[in-house]
Amino acid sequence: MAARLTQLAEYIEVAHRVGGTGAAVALARKRRGSQFDPELATFLCAHADELLSNLDGTRTWQAVVDAEPALGMRLAGDDIDAALLAIADFVDLKSPYTLGHARAVAELVTGAAPQLGMAEDEIRILRRAALVHCLGRLGVSNSIWDKPGPLGTGEWERIRMYPYLTERILHQSAALAPLGQIAVQHRERLDGSGYPRGLSGIAISRPARILAAADAYQSMREPRPYREARTPDDAAGQLRDEVRAGRLDGPSVEAVLAAAGHRLARRPDGPARLTDREVDVLRLLARGFSSKEIAARLVIAPKTARNHTEHIYAKIGTSNRAGASLFAVRHGLLAVD
Repeated sequence: MAARLTQLAEYIEVAHRVGGTGAAVALARKRRGSQFDPELATFLCAHADELLSNLDGTRTWQAVVDAEPALGMRLAGDDIDAALLAIADFVDLKSPYTLGHARAVAELVTGAAPQLGMAEDEIRILRRAALVHCLGRLGVSNSIWDKPGPLGTGEWERIRMYPYLTERILHQSAALAPLGQIAVQHRERLDGSGYPRGLSGIAISRPARILAAADAYQSMREPRPYREARTPDDAAGQLRDEVRAGRLDGPSVEAVLAAAGHRLARRPDGPARLTDREVDVLRLLARGFSSKEIAARLVIAPKTARNHTEHIYAKIGTSNRAGASLFAVRHGLLAVD
């Protein structure tokens, strides 16, 4: 019966939008007993004005939920995780190249998050966000996802929209909306080169940074229509290259790689876990050099210098040059070794 209702509603809605109530009733009568269930079509014709009068004003999502008792079920605890896992598997079935992707990403973030000091409730939310981070893939055609050659400009624009679609899908539920706030950022990059919003630096949340690293690693470990799956070592090397380029968060990447079974890179020895490069930038920053001047002295791009500055501010808990300068003085970082 649900399928018969859906079939009738699909055609009647179009007929009503194009020709009004009269056109909808005429279509129902014409196809009654052939394409449409005769009882449903007869009922529609008898109550057309009532059924079709407020189509544009009805909150259709809530109307469907209210009309179907099975959709009124409330989940909690492990049942939520089981439901999200089922959704994740369904989404990943869209393409043979993404089978098991969300499951694997969820396992990576679950293993990485404790290494970064996240609390259990934060880890639970992050894991759930990982399970649904690719919901928006459903809004992009497989002719794009499975294309073996280079994508055109329009196709790339569709790809860049899928995290936004994920956020909008999850936003419909107050309980799931926080997951969307994390998931929408998983393709953002610290230097502002990501999508969909081109966020940079501290605008990207810590959970999203972990999710970004896990998604990037798992994606490289999977085959794509234009390349074979990369080896674990190759994927780890490319992920660390992304850190050096200022696009991915270093601690998040190392935590994800450790969760994937890789040997950890040497941990930074500087205060507040500043890397050697960040210490170099901090010294010049404290001396009053601009991002452009820092970039010239260290032979890096100005955008990379600005990105390092944002990382430094986040790590040492300040938001300005004066605070960074005091930190450098207190920790004896101004003298060059």
